[in-house]
Amino acid sequence: MEFVRNAWYVAGWSSEIDQELRRFTILNEHIVMYRKADGTVAALEDRCPHRLLPLSKGRRIGDDIQCGYHGMTFDCDGKCVRIPGQNNLPASAYVDAFPVEERHDIVWIWMGDKDKADPSEIFSIPEFDDPAWTAHQGDALHLKSHYLNVAENLVDPAHVSFVHPTTLGNASSENVPVHVSTEGKAIVAWRWIRDSEPIGFFKTFGGFTENVDRWHYYYLYTPCTAVIDFGSAPARDNIAEDERNKGNRIFALHFMTPVTDSYTIDRWMHLRNTALEDETASDSIDAMFRIAFQEDKEVLEAIQLEEDRPAKRRPIRIAIDKGPMVYRKRINDMIERERTHDVASNTTPAFVYHD
Repeated sequence: MEFVRNAWYVAGWSSEIDQELRRFTILNEHIVMYRKADGTVAALEDRCPHRLLPLSKGRRIGDDIQCGYHGMTFDCDGKCVRIPGQNNLPASAYVDAFPVEERHDIVWIWMGDKDKADPSEIFSIPEFDDPAWTAHQGDALHLKSHYLNVAENLVDPAHVSFVHPTTLGNASSENVPVHVSTEGKAIVAWRWIRDSEPIGFFKTFGGFTENVDRWHYYYLYTPCTAVIDFGSAPARDNIAEDERNKGNRIFALHFMTPVTDSYTIDRWMHLRNTALEDETASDSIDAMFRIAFQEDKEVLEAIQLEEDRPAKRRPIRIAIDKGPMVYRKRINDMIERERTHDVASNTTPAFVYHD
């Protein structure tokens, strides 16, 4: 399986990485990560080029790593700085080093061409730094599922009525049309459910008892980030679609890290515009999310088991699949661009383009 490599992926929450040598697996590659003396994060290929012992089984010498087999030592840039018993350090004695950035207590890693690693492309939304919002990190959900299936689930409002009937959905939304836009950077799917019974989530968080207007906006960014903007407001207020901040509004953020072809880690968190200083609200929201995401996990892992079996016929696609189909095409296009090296950016007069 090929992955998009020229992209920023979440390696972990900041709290997952300390001074110890720890192995992480991302895009089928083993990486050793640790915090240097200055607190920044180093990320190196977790395999000594000599006898292939993982460097994570070695030990630190200051900010360098000494292999636990024969003592070859590598600095934070992957360069070999010592081979016990010999003075020459061959150019082939190195390990790959990966660009790393840390934002909002999240550690991001670039898995592709280092020259293309632009920190300005790291995902962010204004609410991270807005004092009218509070951010709270949740868990790391481990899924025995291909990341494409996990991502598609996060641009699919239609499944909520059936998979999450007691938490994030109910029967009142089953036949409400889903709108889809694929024109912008994100693929967006959304719908409003007007004057309906509140869902379990907002009965618990928000205390809604009367009918509400509620919404789901699903934003999927390639390759692996999803934002679900959902909330509720009293139906009697009749808020407009651009007045969602007047209601109880939540952003559920999902950072998917492909581990292998059939294993994904979904690190999830949320931002909210109410109960800003209330940690009990954070705990309550986490508890409800854990129930809902366990429901997703059961569905996605069951799908993976069936995908791994021989296929009897081609799967069908229905109206709700527009967003996922565009997403898969974007991923395929990104992978295709990475298969070749573009040397035609400065064309010669022999080729005159008119488009």
